[in-house]
Amino acid sequence: MSSAYVELLVTEAGQIATIALNRPNVLNALNASLLGELSRALAELDARPDIRAIVLTGSGEKAFAAGADIGELNALPNAGAGADKARIGQAITTQIESLATPVIAAVNGFALGGGCELAMACDIRVASENAKFGQPEVNLGLIPGYGGSQRSTRLVGKGMALYLCLTGEIVDAREALRIGLVQRVVPLAGLMDEAHRIAAAIATKAPLATAACKRAIHRGAHLSLSDALEVEAMEFGLLVNTDDFREGTSAFLEKRKAAWAGR
Repeated sequence: MSSAYVELLVTEAGQIATIALNRPNVLNALNASLLGELSRALAELDARPDIRAIVLTGSGEKAFAAGADIGELNALPNAGAGADKARIGQAITTQIESLATPVIAAVNGFALGGGCELAMACDIRVASENAKFGQPEVNLGLIPGYGGSQRSTRLVGKGMALYLCLTGEIVDAREALRIGLVQRVVPLAGLMDEAHRIAAAIATKAPLATAACKRAIHRGAHLSLSDALEVEAMEFGLLVNTDDFREGTSAFLEKRKAAWAGR
């Protein structure tokens, strides 16, 4: 694992890696340098079979990420440059979804704009009680550009996505839980413990199966039900042909703990 990061703090504990966005003086705003480092760190961790789950969070207690770097946005010269900027952010959020390794967002404080979009791309979202979520790009004369208009529709429904994107309203952690934007809300002091508890639980499961779960759910979300069910059937079938499937079923029948090989 490379240690040459300026905008990130990357740590490991057993089979769990934690990536902290590390620009707390600007509420972890997502500039081009940070996004580049994040893409590299995610790729390096995903390539390692010993890392079974990744926790993504923000440095400090005030923000997960308060959005894109407004200075960089203000300097965009034309429509082409704007579209390219959006595609860079979309590539990162799509990368998170496409990783074989499950990613858990531990959202502390503000997750606004690009920060909210980054969290929505993660597989599971845990929020601290002081977390705030929103897509306030309309206040800048923009729309969400890193996938927010599309992922919010899939996560919370068309009506709520329109509400969030049209009003730019910021919602608290409890409202985020109510509308399905996050899965858990915990006190700030227990945020990382809860995120790591979930990551540790995932790390005990068959790695090929967790990767297949991600593929089936993320791919199926964009398909008709009949096509999505075929994706599920194909993933199920491929797993039946693995050593881990034989080990898992044998361990169950023999009443012992499975020893996953990842093959």
